[in-house]
Amino acid sequence: MRFRIKRSGGTPANPYPQDPAPAPAPAPASAVRPSPPEPADPPLSPHETALIRASVAVVEPLAADMTVYFYAILFARYPEVRPMFPPGMDAQRGRLLRSLLHIVDLVDDPENLVRFCGHLGRDHRKFGALRAHFPAVGECLLAALARYAGPAWTADIAAAWTKAYGAVADVMIDAAEQDAAVRPAVWPATVVRLVPHGHGIAEVTVRPHMPYEYAAGQFVSIETPWHPKQWRYYSPANAPREDGTLTFHVRAVPGGSVSTALVHRAAVGDVLRLGPPMGDMVLDAAVSDDLVCVAGGTGLAPIRAIVEEVARRDGRHQVQLFLGARTGAELYGVDDMLRLAQRHHWLTFRGAVSHEYIPGIRGSLPQVLAEYGPWYQHDVYLSGPAPMVVSAMETLTLGGTSPDRIHHDPFDTPVLATP
Repeated sequence: MRFRIKRSGGTPANPYPQDPAPAPAPAPASAVRPSPPEPADPPLSPHETALIRASVAVVEPLAADMTVYFYAILFARYPEVRPMFPPGMDAQRGRLLRSLLHIVDLVDDPENLVRFCGHLGRDHRKFGALRAHFPAVGECLLAALARYAGPAWTADIAAAWTKAYGAVADVMIDAAEQDAAVRPAVWPATVVRLVPHGHGIAEVTVRPHMPYEYAAGQFVSIETPWHPKQWRYYSPANAPREDGTLTFHVRAVPGGSVSTALVHRAAVGDVLRLGPPMGDMVLDAAVSDDLVCVAGGTGLAPIRAIVEEVARRDGRHQVQLFLGARTGAELYGVDDMLRLAQRHHWLTFRGAVSHEYIPGIRGSLPQVLAEYGPWYQHDVYLSGPAPMVVSAMETLTLGGTSPDRIHHDPFDTPVLATP
């Protein structure tokens, strides 16, 4: 398995009585997203890299059980860390597994390894992670790996994992401590507007209590007061506004406690918490003035924010926007996009449905992209369900689009992709 970086009643006045102390004065925008130093060489030798990847191949069939064991011994040996985690650990165990495998995938790619681990370090601040916690995690991680690798675990493999974990921990700690110097770990934000769209989708607009700087196209983790320690990731559907508000498009996922609460339980005046902005699917990543933006479902949110950002920059880009859904009823946001296209000559909008015969374009988004392409001279921004993004990437690359010009954020979880 390989993973890629590039990518859903009243409240008490203070639902978070243990919020951290007020943050220092806001730093300039240039200081808000510090870049950790990048090592000149991979942290491991080729032999050490081979040892680690060989050990992962041994434990991967048992990876789910290994993560259960890891958290069991972590909480048994260091019970003081248990309150940092949600009561239900299924999602957390999955994140650990994906991040671990992704780090292994990047051990010989120092630039992306530092970027990935820097994101993790900054994002883990919201859980209360401190420098002192990292040795405990490393100890238990190696114990879990040794148990499930069995006879394949050797002293050389243990030494390679110790070295790799030390390098990863150093990057995460440095990134977190640099981040702590310029901004808070979390931002309380009051719900100021709710707009239902049907089919379990709602627009949720919040106003952070402190300045919140982000770039159009990034994504944000959200925690609700009803499910503490459970964070889910959504993209603002707007470029930064003067009033500081952010609007999220949220679909209530069956069994999804956070998404269901945001769509069906949240009310104006409720206070949520936001984690730091993340993601590299931003306008400045483009090398061309010709853009193709492709959105499926609530993937419209970051695409809409990018289109707004183009408008803020006086329309210096030509944008082809494709919006897709299974049926016409699910094709939400069409009227908004049509108004934008009428207002801006540089924006061309097309909507398509894949499972219903109605007037207009019919087909999946990858099929429509192939029909209207090729797009090898464009930068392409993709957002939506993971299968759609993967299929669209295949269509684009077959049509001659360089992978370096295809921008998407992680699938489902931050900074992690599972094609």
